[in-house]
Amino acid sequence: MPEISRFYGLIIYMYPKDHLPPHLHVKYGDDWAEVSIVTGEIIAGKLPKRAVRLVEDWIELHQPELLANWEQTNSENPTFKKIDPLY
Repeated sequence: MPEISRFYGLIIYMYPKDHLPPHLHVKYGDDWAEVSIVTGEIIAGKLPKRAVRLVEDWIELHQPELLANWEQTNSENPTFKKIDPLY
């Protein structure tokens, strides 16, 4: 599970050749969620409200990079680029 970013206790991952819709995986302590890259909404799992706000803000700042990463993860030779954390 390639890590693409880490900040404020959140660990963000993408899996190669993962299912639609375009999403990322977030781990925060014992909580986890799949979050849509397009809408920022939780698809599966749960996160505390503070973590949800941080992830939404981060996605908003990096949506083009995240979508490019998603495209790469679904190619024949998946590659992952690290994305800057939320400061």
